[in-house]
Amino acid sequence: MTSNAAAPPTGHTDPWPEPLPHPVPDYPTDLRVDLVRKAVRVVLRDTGDRILLFHNNVPTSNPSEWWDLPGGGLDPGETYVDAAVREIAEETGLTLDRATVGAPMWRRSSTWTRGEYRRVQHEFVVVARVDAAAPEIDREGWTEEEVREYDGARWWTLDEIVASPLHFYPGRLPELLPGFLAGEKVDEPFEWWN
Repeated sequence: MTSNAAAPPTGHTDPWPEPLPHPVPDYPTDLRVDLVRKAVRVVLRDTGDRILLFHNNVPTSNPSEWWDLPGGGLDPGETYVDAAVREIAEETGLTLDRATVGAPMWRRSSTWTRGEYRRVQHEFVVVARVDAAAPEIDREGWTEEEVREYDGARWWTLDEIVASPLHFYPGRLPELLPGFLAGEKVDEPFEWWN
């Protein structure tokens, strides 16, 4: 796992003492997994306050379809802000100003499976903004896995997410997103996503 003592951007309030994601208190340390990593997820908002989600279609998963926030694992030496800026560039082609990446007000750990593999991810969720209305997504930077699994992207309103019966990652996104966007700190219990 990555360890990094770099501080969050100036002016941001860090609700947890570490600048990188770490396990939530109820994380089962004896869970047998193939990969454990630290990551950042981004609630990316446009000028109309719509939120970008990617549609996943993975027949070997259960559920096999869901919508998730952009983001991904932290590279060695990265802070959550570095990772958020890089992941948005890779997954959308959009350039984030570091100053638009909010404080890590949502901490979570989750586990999920892909085929016979089980992963655990310790995440911060942050808010960031783009200065455009529902900009087009550039797929040029997608990894092979993303090309296989993503079959679309959409800018959603908060009300659409809250009212939707579809599957999301994080699984409690419709429930927790309104409070998070209102400035509440979210210390989410460990999620057994699948």
